[in-house]
Amino acid sequence: METKTKLKGIMVLAFAILFGINANAQQAVTLPESAKGYDQNWRLGFGINGGYAFEDPYGATLGVDARIQYDLSKRTSVTLTSGYTHFFLDGDLDDMGVVPVKAGFKGFIYGDSFYLMGEVGAAFQVTKDYNDTSLLVAPSIGYATKYIDWSLRYEYYPDFLKASGDKGVGQIALRVAYGFKL
Repeated sequence: METKTKLKGIMVLAFAILFGINANAQQAVTLPESAKGYDQNWRLGFGINGGYAFEDPYGATLGVDARIQYDLSKRTSVTLTSGYTHFFLDGDLDDMGVVPVKAGFKGFIYGDSFYLMGEVGAAFQVTKDYNDTSLLVAPSIGYATKYIDWSLRYEYYPDFLKASGDKGVGQIALRVAYGFKL
């Protein structure tokens, strides 16, 4: 199956999940006693990312993003994230800009602060010398307070080219974000 067809399918599935959750949230549900008093909320966050890509000719990365999050419960959420990431390339090559679009699932593993998150989506190259699109897979671990969110994530782009001509570029990035309830 062609990569662009796969990516379109992933995007359609992500939007269907998010809108399906919102539609189901309108139905009356009887909550267990332990969950009463918890309001399901939408949250919006804006982050800055700094990282390093491991394969030549890539080097440092810098990006910004916006994330919308819907809390399914006190400990689980679904997310939709997009933004811009700038890859600084070594040598005489022009730098590369990428717009990632990712859907994810966040689960708190220790109290209400430490979490694990997995995201999947597409990465669209937007600079004049590059026009590929890649699948994007991004697991992360993080710590969130009422307003601040710190996370460390690994992102893998299986369709981006390395200097050797092989495919597959990975980066590790630190994200610091400010978020709030809508």
